[in-house]
Amino acid sequence: MHTATMPYPIDHVLNAFAAGDVPTLLAHIDDGVDFRIDHYRDTADVSWQQAKDKAGLLAVLQRLAAEVFPRGTQIVQTQSQALGDDWVLTRFHQRFFYAVQQREVESVTWIVSHSVQGRLDYFRETVTTIAPTGA
Repeated sequence: MHTATMPYPIDHVLNAFAAGDVPTLLAHIDDGVDFRIDHYRDTADVSWQQAKDKAGLLAVLQRLAAEVFPRGTQIVQTQSQALGDDWVLTRFHQRFFYAVQQREVESVTWIVSHSVQGRLDYFRETVTTIAPTGA
C-alpha cells in the first residue's frame, strides 16, 4: 500500500519509476539534477549511481534497469514529509528481484530531495536495508 495522494515531485518520480514510465519520470526531473544513491554498510559498487544532469540520470536509470531491477520494482509504501523550502524527506519501501543477489528482496531507503518549479533538482537516496523476502 502506498500513499494515495502525491503532493511532492519525489512521489511522482517514484511512482513513475515503479511503473517503468521513463518519460513521466524525466518530466519531473530538472535538467541540472544532482543525483546520487548511496548504500549503508553494503559492499556493492555504487560509484556509478550518480549523475549531474538529466542525460546522466538517464544513463544511470538504464543501467539500474539492467543490473539491479531487471524485473522492475513494486512499491510497498512511500511516506513523504515536507522539510520546508521545497525539501522533502521520503521513506521508500519496495520489493523487487535484485539481480545483484539473484533473489527477491525488500528494501527500505531514505531519500532527501529538493524541487524547483515541480521538478527534482536534488536527489540523495540512502539504501538502508536489502533483505530477502523468502520467495
